[in-house]
Formats: sequence, structure tokens, C-alpha cells
Amino acid sequence: MFPFFLWVAESPAPAFPAVPMVLLAADKESPADLDFRQAKNLRYGQRWFEAAALYRQILREHPTYSRLPEVRFWLASTLESDQRWDSAADTYTEFLGLHPDQKILGREAKLNRIHCWGLRQGQSPQATPGLISALGDPSEEVQVAAALQLSKKGDRRAVDALQKGLRTASYSESCRLALLGMGLEPNSAVPTSNGRFLVLRIQEKGKPDVVTIRLAMGLAKAVAGYLSDAQIQQARHKGIEPDRLMDMALNAPKGTVLLSVDDKDSSITILTE
Repeated sequence: MFPFFLWVAESPAPAFPAVPMVLLAADKESPADLDFRQAKNLRYGQRWFEAAALYRQILREHPTYSRLPEVRFWLASTLESDQRWDSAADTYTEFLGLHPDQKILGREAKLNRIHCWGLRQGQSPQATPGLISALGDPSEEVQVAAALQLSKKGDRRAVDALQKGLRTASYSESCRLALLGMGLEPNSAVPTSNGRFLVLRIQEKGKPDVVTIRLAMGLAKAVAGYLSDAQIQQARHKGIEPDRLMDMALNAPKGTVLLSVDDKDSSITILTE
């Protein structure tokens, strides 16, 4: 008698539609992005020579990089920080020629270039002609900035722009003094800031008390003296130049917070009053 085996085939497992494996990789930085970030870190660390070399490498190796305008601007700014005034001015000029659509950075580039040229008057053949050319810039702010630099050498071609600057609160006192220093009488009234103040509130870490300092609006440039290097870097990273707080404050409503920065020792808040 043969044994009887009952074999029952198992039903195959239900066939589920295959789910494609989708690898959702996080957005990765491109080589150019990595270099750009590294250059920024070097710049923040005040390693100017290395930062400038890396910015130049980006321009050379990544000619289609989407952030080339920023690369060129920060290259010029790094050269300026490294006190390579002529190279910085030339790089700002290159930036302005290649990226005329960059309005915000373009304004900064023009003003920074004027600063470089001002320091090189009488030493660089491009400096004084560059400042004279800036007197014809469409921006009155640029004209006045150039005139103030020229006035340091007693250049009478600056006079018209200095007289214009008397109408601008942030430049009026500097222009008045420049004109008087050249033996000329300011021909228009100096605007006032209507008794307004900038208020600095300083809180030291770990202490409950807040130190409050009020500065007349005309002394707005003195604000930078209360900020640490780390806080000034924070302000500039936020797009705010401490020396130009007065420009922001004059048209700001009372109580407007213009800037809030901190470092390991303290935090500082600046507002209008």
C-alpha cells in the first residue's frame, strides 16, 4: 500500500504593485555653493587673503554660478578690508560694469569705491579722476561722498556737491565743516533732526539691569563705538551699516527698533525716540 500524500500548494502571496524606491536626498550644495560658504567663513574670520583667493577661484572655475554678482562684490569688499585699496576699487568697478542691475549692492559698491579712491588720492593715478567722475553720478549721495573725499585735498571741484549735501541731514555737518575748511561759507541752512534721539539699550549677560543711553540724532555715528566687532558683523550681515543709522532713523516713526544684536557678553537694541 502506497502512502497517500496530500499536497496542498500554498496560495501565492497577494501581489502588491511594486512601490518604486524614491530616494529623497536632501538638497546638496553645489561645489560653487560650498566654496562660496567657505569664502564667507574666511571673511568673517578676517582671513582676507585666503577669502579673496577663494572668491577668485569661484569666478575662475564656476563662470555660470548664479551668485556671481555677490562673489564679485564680496571679493572687492574683502580686498578693501585687507587694505588693498587699488585692487578693491578696480574690482568694485568691474562689479558695477558687469552687474548694473544690482541696485542695493551697486549703491554699496559705489560708496566703498569712493572710500578706496579717497585714501589713494595723490598716490594712485585712478583715484582723483574716479572721484571727479563720481561727482556726475545720478545719485546725490554718491556725489556728496565723492565731494567729501575731494575736499580733504582742498579740491574746489567738490564745492557744488558739498553745497547740495547741506540739505541732507546725514551729511550736512560734514559738508558744512568741509566748506569752512576750504574757506567757503555754506550757502543753505543746515537741516536739523528736530530734537530726536537714538536710544541704546544695553543688557549685560547674566545681569537684570538694562543700561539706557540716549544720543542726539546728529551723533548717530557714535553708535558703532558701543558695538563689539561681533555685533558690528551681525549688523552688516543683516544689511545694516552702523555708520548710516541716522539715514534710517530720520524717517522712522518713534519707537522703531532699528537694530538688535548680541555677543557673548551683552545684547544691544537701538531704537528711535
